[in-house]
Amino acid sequence: MENRSTGHEEFGSRKSTVPARGKRYSPAQKKEILAYAAANDVKSAAEKFGPRATTIYEWRRALKRRSKKLNDSADADPTAAIIEEDPKEIRDQRILAMWRRHPGYGPSQIRNMLKRDGFKVSVGTTRHVMEENGYLAPSLKRKEHVGSYEAGRPRELYHLDFYHFYIHKQKQCVLFIEDDYSRFIAGWAMAPAERSEPVIQCFESVIQRYGRPDGVMSDRGSAFHSWKGVSRFEALLEEYEINFYLAKEAAVNGKVEALNASFQKECVEQYEFMDLTDAARGIGRWVEHYNHRRTHHGLGGLLVPGDRFYGIAEQTVKKIEQGLGADTSELTSPDSRGLDLFRVVSHGGKPQIWLMGEQIF
Repeated sequence: MENRSTGHEEFGSRKSTVPARGKRYSPAQKKEILAYAAANDVKSAAEKFGPRATTIYEWRRALKRRSKKLNDSADADPTAAIIEEDPKEIRDQRILAMWRRHPGYGPSQIRNMLKRDGFKVSVGTTRHVMEENGYLAPSLKRKEHVGSYEAGRPRELYHLDFYHFYIHKQKQCVLFIEDDYSRFIAGWAMAPAERSEPVIQCFESVIQRYGRPDGVMSDRGSAFHSWKGVSRFEALLEEYEINFYLAKEAAVNGKVEALNASFQKECVEQYEFMDLTDAARGIGRWVEHYNHRRTHHGLGGLLVPGDRFYGIAEQTVKKIEQGLGADTSELTSPDSRGLDLFRVVSHGGKPQIWLMGEQIF
């Protein structure tokens, strides 16, 4: 089992390759510049404060348009009707507010989160705004693609893996159980070492909550697999009649490896946990956010894992396209969610009949 460190990357040494855009001016700064231009001239204001003369003229035209809506108050004071909130300023504030809440996200992720909330902005604009406020794109280490696969429905295949990190020099291992089809974290547990007991307890609690999966995939860690005989976890899977797949290399179990990377960047590197209790609370909050609010590139960019896991992806996409935003926690509450008792599907060209989440034909 590969032990992953959580050391922070030194971002200060990297330089952005995207050229800087023009300086942005707050409403207070615009007011000061327009007042100086009114007392002197536009050219002098441009030389003193930095914006181009054409920009100051544009501010003046916008000011005159707004002045008419304020009973021509600008006739007496050229700055009396000074710029109401600029749409660009509002846009930038929303981008930066989302980035402050989720500092581990990149421009594409921030844009998707905003669109899910009903606010549309391009990835390019989001990147420029973030770069102007200190964002530096990480250096990517590209690996050769080793093929891909995806389950056809929830609970067809679960991925299991441990992530190692430290809390004040105390080593901890976090187990994640991830659904292949939806990327939904069905269960998680924290333990001081990779042992079969927390794996069994967590896995059985997942079965009790969501039902029995068809298959499970893990690496060859001792908590999952035994080189001699049958491990405790393998014996449990045999008892439940669940297929067990061993990943010979990390790329085969890539979805949960990607989950571990997201957990490191968005949780471990963003918070300093006081103790084990604080860590458990923080991880629980992150898992809840990941399942129900964090958009996922592997799901098209706008969906969250809960959309697919609970079968409400189409409803969510329709709401987003209508500009209404989407809240998975609202759609999945017991008061608004129906129970899928009986289903007939075709998988691989063969009909299947499901009753209460169990395949009967």
